[in-house]
Amino acid sequence: MSDAIMTHAAFQPRPDEAGRDATEVASAKEKREFNKLQKRLRRQVGNAIIDYGMIQDGDKVMVCLSGGKDSYTMLEILRSLQRNAPVAFSLVAVNLDQKQPGFPEHVLPEYLESIGVDYQILERDTYSVVKEKTPEGKTTCALCSRLRRGSLYGFAEEIGATKVALGHHREDILETLFLNMFFGGSLKAMPPKLLSDDGKNIVIRPLAYCREADIAEFARQMQFPIIPCNLCGSQPNLQRQVVKEMLAEWEAKHPGRLETMFKAVTNVAPSQLADRELFDFQGLEVKQARQREMRIEAFNEL
Repeated sequence: MSDAIMTHAAFQPRPDEAGRDATEVASAKEKREFNKLQKRLRRQVGNAIIDYGMIQDGDKVMVCLSGGKDSYTMLEILRSLQRNAPVAFSLVAVNLDQKQPGFPEHVLPEYLESIGVDYQILERDTYSVVKEKTPEGKTTCALCSRLRRGSLYGFAEEIGATKVALGHHREDILETLFLNMFFGGSLKAMPPKLLSDDGKNIVIRPLAYCREADIAEFARQMQFPIIPCNLCGSQPNLQRQVVKEMLAEWEAKHPGRLETMFKAVTNVAPSQLADRELFDFQGLEVKQARQREMRIEAFNEL
C-alpha cells in the first residue's frame, strides 16, 4: 500500500473478539486491565510511528534487543502491529553480546526461536574495552553506549536494515533532557526519529510515547525472560538514576507533570529561547520595520 493511506487509525489494533468462560470470573478484571494496557501501548506506538514517519513500506527494521523490559516490549508491540499495518515491513531482532562475564547467552536465542522471530546475535567484546578504558570509580555508561551504538549501526548496514529501532521510552527522553541541561549545558533530549551523524542509519524510538510504568507492567504480565545489565545498572552515583528519582518524586507530588513536560518537548518555541542559530534575533528590527510598512500600506488602502 502507498504511504498516502497511512493514518493513525490504520496503525491501530483491531478490537479483540475473544470471549471468556464463566469459570474465569476471578481473573476477569486482571485480564481486562491487561487488554487495556496492551491496547494502550499498541495505540501509542502506532501513533508515534505515524507522527514521525518511522516505518515505510518495504522497511527492514532491526530491533535492538538487550534482554530488558523495554526492548522485549518494543519487539512484541511491533510484531503485533505488523500483522495489521497498512504497509509491509519486516523485523529482525539483534542482540549485541558484549562478552560480559556471566551473561546467559542461551536466553535470548531460546526465547526468539520459541516465538518464531528472525534474529541475529552480534558478538563484540566491548566489555573488556570499557573496563580497560574507564578509570576506577567512574561510570561506564558513556563509553559503553558509544561502543554499543557503533557496533549496532555498522551491523545494520551489513544486514541491509533500513531502520534501527531502540527501546527508549517517555521517561528516558525526559531524563536525557534534564541530564543535558544539568550536566551538558544544552537543551536536547532523544528524538523519536534520528539520522545518525554519518548519515548511514535512521534510528527510531517506537516507545517514545509510552510510560515506563506501563512497559514494566506489560513485561511482568508477559513474563519476558529479563536479563539484568550488571555492567551499568549496579553502578553507584549514576547521574541518570538521580534524575530518574527526581522525576519520579515530581510525578508523585504532582500527577501528570511528566506528561506535561513531554508535551513541552514536542512544542518548542525557538523565539522564546536564546539560541542564535535557531532564531534570528539580529533581524528583529528588520522584521519590525517590514511589519510597520505593511500596516501603513493597509491603512492607506482603507
